[in-house]
Amino acid sequence: MKIVLGSDHAGYALKAQIKPVIEELGHEVVDVGNHSADSVDYADYGIPAAEMVANGEADRGVIICGTGIGMSISANKVKGIRCALVQDLFTAKVTREHNDTNVLAMGERVVGPGMAQEIVKIWLSTEFEGGRHQRRVDKMMSYENR
Repeated sequence: MKIVLGSDHAGYALKAQIKPVIEELGHEVVDVGNHSADSVDYADYGIPAAEMVANGEADRGVIICGTGIGMSISANKVKGIRCALVQDLFTAKVTREHNDTNVLAMGERVVGPGMAQEIVKIWLSTEFEGGRHQRRVDKMMSYENR
């Protein structure tokens, strides 16, 4: 899969620790920035990452800021995106199985690097279950497309 990565300054260090893990899993990584710890606005990186997923340039996205909240809100403004803010392994798995999330948001100030790496591994390897969950996802997307 092609995975787009994005972060603001507060997620820059964690993004740098996540990138090699994704590559080791055999995925291609596109890093849309931020490329330093200089202060920037999360929407300037979360939205472009989400747009790449929404328009098919990337299969999934991983976005990181200080808490993950700003990034997740920004990404969810993009039509077609189902971004989940994840802080634990159970949620990483279920958000894929039940919600077919296509963007993962995390907070560098909330999740340590070891946990973040495991979250990414689980999230990237878990498939959507479909079935009754498909009906629910379809309802969300139908509302968005009104």
